[in-house]
Amino acid sequence: MADEVDYGTLVPAAAAGDRDAAQRILAAVHPQVVRYCRLRLGADGVVSPEDVAQEISLAVIAALPRYEDRGRPFMAFVYGIASHKVADARRNGGRDLSHAVAEVPEAPDPEADPLQRVLTMDGGNEVRRLLDALGERARDIIILRVFGGYSAEETGAIVGATAGAVRVAQHRALAKMRAILEEEAEVPR
Repeated sequence: MADEVDYGTLVPAAAAGDRDAAQRILAAVHPQVVRYCRLRLGADGVVSPEDVAQEISLAVIAALPRYEDRGRPFMAFVYGIASHKVADARRNGGRDLSHAVAEVPEAPDPEADPLQRVLTMDGGNEVRRLLDALGERARDIIILRVFGGYSAEETGAIVGATAGAVRVAQHRALAKMRAILEEEAEVPR
């Protein structure tokens, strides 16, 4: 839907106070922002991706009067705001050690095999460790392309790069991760 939106016409109108234009922008941007937040924040229950997406949407609408077209896609502006809001949410979520649940269970889940849970967490930790070995931009590219299923063009709009640069960065990041694993495999434990 966002590809069908004429941001060149809608953004100046929304910045001038046209509520219909602002609503059309919001309708186009919000689903993409929710997808981005779900990808970046996961489903760990600490921070709600939908809540962060709502904050991002409000921030985009509030920032429209200050938006300047600098030749980059409007969605790059949106994802810039989203990146900062996601970072803020992670910081704030890390401080809150409580975890809300809809309903407190009466007894432990008999299907929850502790060994399987540990193995799943360990696999996730391994991937996180490899991602942490990358720079922030390379990490974002891998997360968006590999785990999020974004195209090189969509990822480029998010990180502010061309599709070709995204492909090159992805190749280099995966090669670095592979090299780390190969190096670790050679070292006896």
